[in-house]
Amino acid sequence: MRLSRYFIPTIKETPSEAQIVSHRLMLRAGLIRQSAAGIYTWLPLGLKVLKKIENIVREEQNRAGAHELLMPTIQSADLWQESGRYDDYGKEMLRIEDRHGRELLYGPTNEELITDIFRREVRSYRDLPLNLYHIQWKFRDEIRPRFGVMRGREFLMKDNYSFDLTAEEGVHSYNAMFVAYLRTFARLGLRAIPMKADTGPIGGDLSHEFIVLAETGESEVFFDKGFDAFEIPGEDVFDGDLQPIVDQWTSLYAATDEMHDVENPGVDMKNIQTGRGIEVGHIFFFGDKYSKPMGASVQGPEGDIVDVQMGSYGIGVSRLIGGIIEASHDDNGIIWPESVAPFKVGLMNLNVKNDECVETCDRLYKEFTAAGVEILYDDRKEGAGAKFADMDLIGLPWQVALGPRGLKSGMVELKNRATGEREEVAIDDIVARLS
Repeated sequence: MRLSRYFIPTIKETPSEAQIVSHRLMLRAGLIRQSAAGIYTWLPLGLKVLKKIENIVREEQNRAGAHELLMPTIQSADLWQESGRYDDYGKEMLRIEDRHGRELLYGPTNEELITDIFRREVRSYRDLPLNLYHIQWKFRDEIRPRFGVMRGREFLMKDNYSFDLTAEEGVHSYNAMFVAYLRTFARLGLRAIPMKADTGPIGGDLSHEFIVLAETGESEVFFDKGFDAFEIPGEDVFDGDLQPIVDQWTSLYAATDEMHDVENPGVDMKNIQTGRGIEVGHIFFFGDKYSKPMGASVQGPEGDIVDVQMGSYGIGVSRLIGGIIEASHDDNGIIWPESVAPFKVGLMNLNVKNDECVETCDRLYKEFTAAGVEILYDDRKEGAGAKFADMDLIGLPWQVALGPRGLKSGMVELKNRATGEREEVAIDDIVARLS
């Protein structure tokens, strides 16, 4: 993509309304613009990142055995009244009424709707286990929406729901999602700590939050430093017993808010570290909390009718962009992990008035494109300083700069955005180097 023809409205000044790093940088780098309080338009650069995160989340859900569908954003209030949550959920739920006087709501989550789908279609234990997910926009009417996409009212979420015959099988499905989350966050360039959590209005007695460490995190987190030595599970683990993996990752206790919460006989308190954390995912196992009142049951192997055991699993896909930026940035801008970067390479022509520079950069742009490398080519009539500043702000993993001096020596300057390291690479070798 040629930057001269792309829509990236960057901002030099720090927006006054942005209180945290990710919000500031997402506005300055032209990823989003606010449409209303807590509601954002995703501009082309931000949408590319959002789609890449969404695809990684999808791939890991599919690998773990979940099946994708798509549920609507608008739900019937009748289902929520049936489960008993309609009046309990509070003002975060946006309640609406259609022209016929029917009560509807903009879904903040989908336990009721997925349970209704299940009870209409599944009759036998032979159809279990079953795990259904979707990636859909949600709305929660936060009393004080702030921090950009980190605490917005409208957000993109992956939520899925497991259905099993027994509690033991339900815990296995829960463990599969636990492992899938570890793999997902690792592929996004994040090291996530699973932390035992309160189940809140979702219900049940088994729940974990996944916390990403960042200096600007919203909660204080305590964790054992041995956590850094754990290996991310491979993709071939899902057919086996997952409990040992979950036990390993939860053996080093993590907690928030108060230090006494981390007192654990199995942990040497001298090894406890503290930091700030951002929640990027939450999983729950709640048994028959929804299946029992809503009649989601199947015929068991002995012919008896059994209320299925359920779990739910959420990842804030749009929130993850903020989390990644909070964990990966410097004073000059964003530092994207390569897996989610909107483009892999930023190519800069440092002198667009020089015909040879133009010809060589145009050739490199075509060669990168032909090699399948996602490239953003800064061919604007701007000074070198502005181009370097914008590339640092946007945060692409690799920067390739060519000016008359490099052209004369047959070299381009290659910069690694994450480390800041620069080196000279032969013009004829650069495409192969980054392909």
